[in-house]
Amino acid sequence: MTRQAIGNFDITMTPTGAPGNPIGTMALAKTYHGDLSGTSTGHMLAFRSAVEGSAGYVAMERVTGVLEGRTGAFTLQHNGLMDKGVPSLSVVVVPDSGSEDLVGLTGSLDIIISPGRHDYKFTYNLPE
Repeated sequence: MTRQAIGNFDITMTPTGAPGNPIGTMALAKTYHGDLSGTSTGHMLAFRSAVEGSAGYVAMERVTGVLEGRTGAFTLQHNGLMDKGVPSLSVVVVPDSGSEDLVGLTGSLDIIISPGRHDYKFTYNLPE
């Protein structure tokens, strides 16, 4: 059965790459609040083109916390593009990345950004 978790998260992004490199690297640290509560760490690679509003990023993020009363960890894979201001984003659970009570977790995460706030809607399946 497909389920949904909603809430928000705080994020800290720390540059880790060498200055002047056209591909930026960032360390990610998040705290999730709401139906998914926990923390995550990850790494992001990003590139911004010379064309206004065009960029791309990929990231891997390991989330540790509680989802639907189940404790464990799982990994999210991000793939984001901005094509002349038109965004597209895919954030999915890496297959078989769930641990402990989250073994078998599948799903995708939508990120909703508004001024000063990051919300999420996580659509997922967990084995009974």
